[in-house]
Amino acid sequence: MGEVYRAMDTRLSREVAIKVLPLAFSADTERLRRFEQEARAAGSLNHPNILVIYDVGTDNGSPYVVAELLEGETLRDRLGSAALPLRKALDYALQVAHGLAAAHDKGIVHRDLKPENIFITKDGRAKILDFGLAKLASPKVASGSQTEAPTLANMHTADGMLLGTVGYMSPEQVRGRTVDYRSDIFSFGSILLEMLTGQRTFHGESGVETMNAILKEDPMERVAYSRNLNPAVERVVRHCLEKSPEERFQSARDLALRWLRFQDYRAQ
Repeated sequence: MGEVYRAMDTRLSREVAIKVLPLAFSADTERLRRFEQEARAAGSLNHPNILVIYDVGTDNGSPYVVAELLEGETLRDRLGSAALPLRKALDYALQVAHGLAAAHDKGIVHRDLKPENIFITKDGRAKILDFGLAKLASPKVASGSQTEAPTLANMHTADGMLLGTVGYMSPEQVRGRTVDYRSDIFSFGSILLEMLTGQRTFHGESGVETMNAILKEDPMERVAYSRNLNPAVERVVRHCLEKSPEERFQSARDLALRWLRFQDYRAQ
């Protein structure tokens, strides 16, 4: 989507990251729309588990976003091909769930949650990145009631259009249907199982095979070592990865509360 530079904010004497959409890409309407969309979506959020946006602007025709500078590595880099220790996996999962809950409460669905878009800082904080495919939804907030979410312009995606990363799409994304916050919960489940087993939850020899697995296969049967999971953890993973959105956790906040209860139980 763009080039990222390390820079110094001379007014506040702090290092920042500046993401610039090169002028050559600015002429691409779709790239420009997604770049601006990312800035609006992330910029409307203020949560410790979501990348903080400080400023947006345009310089000589090139749009830019100023964000906090993160030191560390992506979850993809942290994972490699090995499972994480249970304590670490649960910690990161809880942080991501809190970040998702904050986004969903604002009516924002990420739609491209994957290990590459989760950053682990040197002090162990998980940060959700890249809202370039985010869309406006009408989620149920923590109270369970419907709320009118803030409007984000140009967020509509026509049915039948596939957006996302194949191995982490929800079944409804694969089918090109309209998605809501429960799609992010499915993607979260795919990441969680990968953290716990060290293996990709859905991974075929081609994109078509991977999408077919998402639609039809039981991930707990596909992924080796999944049967060795703690039964309580396995139930949470299965609940995230239900094929039908109605059968999944109905909010990221409920998911976070389940993790908190499990951590409290382990601490006893």
